[in-house]
Amino acid sequence: MTDSMLPRLKVSENRRFLITETGEPFFWLGDTAWELFHRLNLDEARRYFSDRQRKEFNVIQAVALAERDGLRVPDRNGLLPLLNGDIRSPNPAWLDAVDQVIAEAASHELYIALLPTWGDKVQQLDGEGPEVFDAETAFGFGQHISNRLGHHSNLIWINGGDRYPDGFEAVWNALASGIRSGAGRHVLMTYHPRGPGTSSTVFHHADWLDFNMIQSGHAAANVPNWQMVAADYALNPVRPTFDGEANYEEMSVGFTRSESLFFSDWDVRKAAYRSVFAGGFGHTYGQNSIWQMWRPEVAGLFDPVFPWDEAIHRPGAGQLMYLRRLIESRPFLSRIPLPNALVNAESDPVRHPVATGDTDGSWLLIYIPNPQQTVIVNADVFGPGPLLAYWYDPRNGRSQRITAVTRSAQMAFTTPVHGPDWVLVLERAAAGLPRPGSLTARQDETRTQ
Repeated sequence: MTDSMLPRLKVSENRRFLITETGEPFFWLGDTAWELFHRLNLDEARRYFSDRQRKEFNVIQAVALAERDGLRVPDRNGLLPLLNGDIRSPNPAWLDAVDQVIAEAASHELYIALLPTWGDKVQQLDGEGPEVFDAETAFGFGQHISNRLGHHSNLIWINGGDRYPDGFEAVWNALASGIRSGAGRHVLMTYHPRGPGTSSTVFHHADWLDFNMIQSGHAAANVPNWQMVAADYALNPVRPTFDGEANYEEMSVGFTRSESLFFSDWDVRKAAYRSVFAGGFGHTYGQNSIWQMWRPEVAGLFDPVFPWDEAIHRPGAGQLMYLRRLIESRPFLSRIPLPNALVNAESDPVRHPVATGDTDGSWLLIYIPNPQQTVIVNADVFGPGPLLAYWYDPRNGRSQRITAVTRSAQMAFTTPVHGPDWVLVLERAAAGLPRPGSLTARQDETRTQ
């Protein structure tokens, strides 16, 4: 498969989701690989992409001008991105290498969500810098990189780079304008904010912004990202939204070195399911060694434990495919958040459940984060008729039928004793839906977009 064989992406007609240009629903299951172009060569990238394809990821988030001293430390091929350190003179050989990696990603059915630069090249703060952009150079660099890479059909632009834009709006707007003026003008674009934050704060009305991106924060436990998604979801004009940077598996909570306080696969699942069920069109996973493509011979941030080629096998990365399978086993474009399906839902961020379902009342999914946790479901969200129920295991994608479900106005369900977390699946028996998470049941929706 070449780069031209992956369909481009666009926003759905209802403005809530992404779809392909051929009208197929697209659930964004992303991985955070910021240092991909800087710290991996093509063969290493191929190994990484092969693993992520097997785990059913479909988007890789990466940065061209990398955070880890990407202007002054050569990449894995020995190349610097700029000639003589001049932002007005991108290195053609470096761009060729970037081009090859994007094409390789396409051959593994992966989209590249590309940040042209990390934010430290605009506002240094805690990065390596140096600051090389103003509005004029940002426009020129955006146009250049768009003309060079915009032909790839598996490309998505991410403006920004872990920065609050306040005071630098002119630079980020100029970078977006430069990209839009080049060959990649029709590629979807968003903005990567500082966390906790969202692109909607400053750029929701920008004509270049196609969808909102949230960074709920990768160093704090149980951040209520479902509230951030819900706030974006309620905005006008309507734009798709998702959490593009949540807690990283095996990063220390609060950046404090303590093995007992590393984020676990459970933390990863909580952030993913709750953000998607609150209205997100997808989610991006992160792992502390993978984002920086760490190996022992290079300096690492936040105490990475495993080299990147071992970290790709950590449990959280292999579990999020079951979220994608679950969502894709139900009608896609009519899914909405359904907080009113829960009666007196617990507000404690460790225990808060989140519900999503269909506009027609045919099915409901509730993510419940703890074992032996009870939720009370408001049956008014369903159409008439008897109901079927399942427990769906987010660790392995298996479902087990709950027998003897008696419909009443309010129905109580308690999660199994093991877990910790579970998804409660409820549906009208008359809907004739496939088993939750069934690979053979992924929706082939042909609604006009």
